[in-house]
Amino acid sequence: MTPAGAGDSPATSGAAGQVSVKPDGEWLRVHPASPFIRGWVALAAIGFFFGRDTFERLLQGRPLMDEMYSGRVPFLLAGGGLVLLLAVLGFIMTWYFTRYQVAEGYVRVNTGFLFKQQRQARLDRVQAIDIVQPLLARIFGLAELKFEVADAGESAVRLAYLRIDDARQLRATILARAAGLEPDPERPGAALPEAPEFVVLSVPPSRLVGSLLLSEQSFFVALGAVASVVLSALTENRSFYFYLIPAALGLAAAYWASFNRGYNFTAAISPDGIRLRYGLLDTQAQTLPPGRIQALKVSQPPLWRIFGWYRMQVNVAGYGGPGSNGEGASRTTLLPVGVLADVMRMLSLVLPDPGTPDPARVFAAGLTGLAPAGGSNAGGSPAPAAGGPVAGDPDGGFVTSPRRVRLLAPLGRRRNGFAATDTALLIRSGRLWRELVVVPHQRTQSMALHQGPLARRFRVADLVLHTTAGPVSPRVIQAGLDEARALFDAQAARAREARKRQTSEQWLAQVAPRQPDHQQNQQEGQQHG
Repeated sequence: MTPAGAGDSPATSGAAGQVSVKPDGEWLRVHPASPFIRGWVALAAIGFFFGRDTFERLLQGRPLMDEMYSGRVPFLLAGGGLVLLLAVLGFIMTWYFTRYQVAEGYVRVNTGFLFKQQRQARLDRVQAIDIVQPLLARIFGLAELKFEVADAGESAVRLAYLRIDDARQLRATILARAAGLEPDPERPGAALPEAPEFVVLSVPPSRLVGSLLLSEQSFFVALGAVASVVLSALTENRSFYFYLIPAALGLAAAYWASFNRGYNFTAAISPDGIRLRYGLLDTQAQTLPPGRIQALKVSQPPLWRIFGWYRMQVNVAGYGGPGSNGEGASRTTLLPVGVLADVMRMLSLVLPDPGTPDPARVFAAGLTGLAPAGGSNAGGSPAPAAGGPVAGDPDGGFVTSPRRVRLLAPLGRRRNGFAATDTALLIRSGRLWRELVVVPHQRTQSMALHQGPLARRFRVADLVLHTTAGPVSPRVIQAGLDEARALFDAQAARAREARKRQTSEQWLAQVAPRQPDHQQNQQEGQQHG
């Protein structure tokens, strides 16, 4: 295919700003302002280097130029102008040689004028598509598209920057292709409309602020402050207060970053997947196609129990590990803070078919349940077979650690456990920091049984499920040895059967027979709640 000419721009169809993907895979360019938005830091650095001394002299009322440089002013200006010209020329060349194409089941991006690079992603392997708007891009009405595929440590393809309408339309087109929709044969060049959405929930700013104040970081900083006061009173040494300064500054920075990322968080469901929007200064819109979530974790820190708040995080192929940067943490957060009804609503979107006739009782047992002291389910019952927990079980059918490990886990023994439904494995743990991990059967890639010296002594073992990298680490803790072995064999069979039923990578082909429209999702969400 021949690349588009220098003056080419994205073709439009219908309303202004809508991208029309050409059937012949025409190569298109990003917005001309893109390199300047990405490289404004370089321009600011050049201005700072050449203008700092002049600005300081202006504030001090001194001559703008030192006498020793008075005869070299033309050369200095020429040098500064040349550096600026080279920077601008580099930006223009970067824009000129950056092109993208959607054709033959791939999205491709070509970059570089000295060292050329082409990145591509298969549409049927697209795990998620994000629309990111940094503050400067928002001012100019531009956005960046990030395409995530499996086994990518970073975004497989990044398009920066497009007009916001073009970005939304291109996302809709690619999601439709990834879902298996084909363009109209009579209008192959027509732009596909953006799928409608139904808002499921939103997080109020007051709840977000409250969750930050009651977070684990706040607890430890407050504990450090109390310790400093006590030590200062006992030793009459005031220097202990100085240790709180870096902690307070770090906590303030963490608070601001979390508030900036979680502000105005909304979740919606649409035919092309789960849509998440959040951000105060830098906004981001994520679209997660159904079935792309590999594992999910619902957690509750101790102080959040006062208001019944929970946090939800997910593993998505392509997002990579949680990392230390704020972007990775925000992209793997399905719900920053929400009540039980919000959790059940989001669970109904991630797992439309819970695989049990009583999902409310089973998931509630996973979130807040506790095995009866000395009950029959305290490690003596076998792992539940596929088909769900037994009806009427007081603990939702969860198989917990046996009584003989009460010395190893005196607090967590009655919480640590697992339950299997037709569609997913549920793993709960933690007496103080409660956690519930949900792994769809078809997303179980491999498993391993771990047993240390103490575990062998007490005849227990840990079962680790391997999924894609992320903040969720599925692990059944201190299960009875017989129960762990039975779960290992049963889960392997369940995963194998679930993968057989998943015959296509295109999610629409999987969900269309049982979900003709998104109203079915809404009804199942009400059943979960």
